[in-house]
Amino acid sequence: MRFRTRAFLLCFLPFALLLTGSFWAIQSLVQSTVRNGLRGSLRENHLSIARLRSRTDLQNSRFLKVVGENAALKAGMEILLSDPSSASDARRTVEDQLRELCERMGFDFLLVSGPADTPLAGVIRKDRQVLAIDPAAIHPPQRGLLMLARKVYQIASVPIDQGDENLGTLSVGEVFDFSGFTTPAVLIHDGKAIDSNLPGIPLAETEKALAGCSGVAECDVRLGGASYISLPLQNISFGDGYVLRSLQDIDSATAPLHSVLNEVFITALGGALLAALAFSLASSRSIVKPISALIEHLKSSESTGLLREFQDENSSIREIRDLTSSFNRAAASISEARQNLQRAYLGFIGALASALDARDRYTSGHSHRVSELAGATAVALGVTGEPLEEIRVGALLHDIGKIGVPDSVLQKPGRLTDEEFDIVKQHPGIGRRILEGVNGFVSYLGAVEFHHENWDGSGYPAGQQGEQTPLAARIIHVADAYDAMTTDRPYRRGMSHDEAMAILRRHAGTQFDPRVVDVFASLANHLQSPDAVREMEPV
Repeated sequence: MRFRTRAFLLCFLPFALLLTGSFWAIQSLVQSTVRNGLRGSLRENHLSIARLRSRTDLQNSRFLKVVGENAALKAGMEILLSDPSSASDARRTVEDQLRELCERMGFDFLLVSGPADTPLAGVIRKDRQVLAIDPAAIHPPQRGLLMLARKVYQIASVPIDQGDENLGTLSVGEVFDFSGFTTPAVLIHDGKAIDSNLPGIPLAETEKALAGCSGVAECDVRLGGASYISLPLQNISFGDGYVLRSLQDIDSATAPLHSVLNEVFITALGGALLAALAFSLASSRSIVKPISALIEHLKSSESTGLLREFQDENSSIREIRDLTSSFNRAAASISEARQNLQRAYLGFIGALASALDARDRYTSGHSHRVSELAGATAVALGVTGEPLEEIRVGALLHDIGKIGVPDSVLQKPGRLTDEEFDIVKQHPGIGRRILEGVNGFVSYLGAVEFHHENWDGSGYPAGQQGEQTPLAARIIHVADAYDAMTTDRPYRRGMSHDEAMAILRRHAGTQFDPRVVDVFASLANHLQSPDAVREMEPV
């Protein structure tokens, strides 16, 4: 049976649309009912808060009248108002009285103003300390909210009278606290959200969501992935520019009803859904199973980097068989191209190393021997897989930078001068610049650039110490030194194996990684055998 025929049999779209439409209509009706209930609940809550606020204000006004009758405070204000020449001392006296009232009665803010509402002296609580403040920059309302030092204070005022004379006004403030609100609420000042009791929702997000609610009695907002209905608290005045909007989570309120509706739908339509599910499962299994197997095969290929052929071509669906066959042909072509590229890549690296060695008959085969020595040492150190291949290839390319060294220096029959040696010391950097421009050679840059770094930091070009130098470069450094010492040069004969190993051991821990030298030394018997020497000769 063709794939599109099976897909057509599984298409029960009209049935799904009927279920979806019915569920949506009932959900909309439930949501509308819940919204009306939430709106009424919010308004009742607002009335309760207003009544509680009214009773609290009455109690506070009586309490403030008692505070306003403080004799010491009145005396200080009389001095402050009557003798401007001693205003500084009088202000400190008033501030001391305010500080004492603040500490004794637990206020967060106290300010006295003159008869013309001119601020005279004030204190504020900061970090459990009551400190004097500059009253000139503060203009509290008689009643309402005041933002000061990034905090919102709820202000109440009481006149300070001495007989029939009004000395001024005492403004008392407490930090505005949302704990009295049982529903989520946001305090807004001139369109900017300044405080909120919404957990986990930043004020900036809240302000942006409520931007469209300005001047609107009721609005819907989306906050923290949930839908809210918002109403302003209309029965309480918070002062000029301040609005307190309460919110109610519609999603949380409708969740129980949605749960009940889901149970009803599951119960009523269980039989139909089970029948549709059984039919869908039986029909789709024959389609999904081969596709899933092909996908798993692709995932396996992704993890290994090798695209192998897919073995299962016995699907009953013609399109799946065609897909599998096309996939296998593509996998075979990619595999063949990969093998050709790998052969060309290795051949290019070998040719590059041989061309470099051919510049000097004394270094013929040097890169190949260093590669074999470094590879054997890396294996003995437990290196496997791609890192091992990077060490072998990096060793082949370690002297590639000598392409940029003049023949007059590179093939000089005698010892090099300091100036000539400085030229030779440039070859690691030249090698890096050559290889970093070639795609696919990035993993060998460390081996090429740092194979002359010493364990104690005295090497070149970067003066790296210890394990700052990549392991590949440390291994190649030892193998390179051994081969250089045991082969003839224009100015000397090659050393014996024992002499070279003695020098390596002597400089282990200063010039060479001691662990690499120890492992290299453990290969000594193999290195002395004629077969080993022949194995390291370039083909």
